[in-house]
Parts: sequence; C-alpha cells; structure tokens
Amino acid sequence: MAALTDEARSVITGGNLGHLVTLNPDGSPQASVVWIGLDGDAIVTAHLAEYQKIRNIRRDPRVVLTIETGVLNAAGMTEYLIVHGTATVNDGGAPALLNRLAKVYLGPDATYPPMPNPPEGYVLSISVDRVGGIGPWTGGH
Repeated sequence: MAALTDEARSVITGGNLGHLVTLNPDGSPQASVVWIGLDGDAIVTAHLAEYQKIRNIRRDPRVVLTIETGVLNAAGMTEYLIVHGTATVNDGGAPALLNRLAKVYLGPDATYPPMPNPPEGYVLSISVDRVGGIGPWTGGH
C-alpha cells in the first residue's frame, strides 16, 4: 500500500468528485462519478445498490480513481490526483458513509440519502497501490 501525502489526503477529503474506473467482464472500462472520503489510509465510497461497479470489483478488484482539484499550477495546468488501487466491497454501511460525505459535498446541514429506511448498500474501500497525476503528491508541481 502506497502512503498518501497530506496534500493528496486534502484532495480526497476536500469535496472534489472522484471518477472511479473499474473493469467490465470484457475488459472494457466502466467509469462512475463518486463521492469520496477517507477511512484511515483507505479511500471509501458508498453505494446503495449493487451497481455494475460493485459487480466489477467483486470479479476484479483493480481500480483507478481520478480527482480534479480545480487548482492551477505555475504552468497553468489543473492539478489532478490519480490513484491506482485495489478495492474491497464491504456489505452494509452505505447510508452512514453517504450521510458523512453529504456534509462535505452538499453542506454541513445536509442529510443523505433522502429517503426513509435506505438499503444498507455497500462501501468500497480502496487501498492505494500507486499515486500519480499533477500536483505536490507526485514530488513535483
């Protein structure tokens, strides 16, 4: 597992949407926009149903997550973080994680999901294998 720098951790917890790429059964990529957070050193996302990304990860746990920061570096390039990782599907816990992430993405008073008795869903836990992109997390700017 690769260590996340403080700068990378700030990107992950800063309310930036993640673009999660998993592999379909035929090897083609499947991309989803996801809310992201941290649980210790793992990146976490929550999902109320067993969507294609969940089925893909159960079969092949390799994932890539990209995150744009909205920050322009000195060269005028938008900084972005790329995480190559290995994901684990955990049954249950999605409503609690979604509610925690809603405070980041929607505002401090937000509650989510917006339904009574939501399904327990799934939490994806991504262990970081490698980090790249453009930003201080790569050792350069």
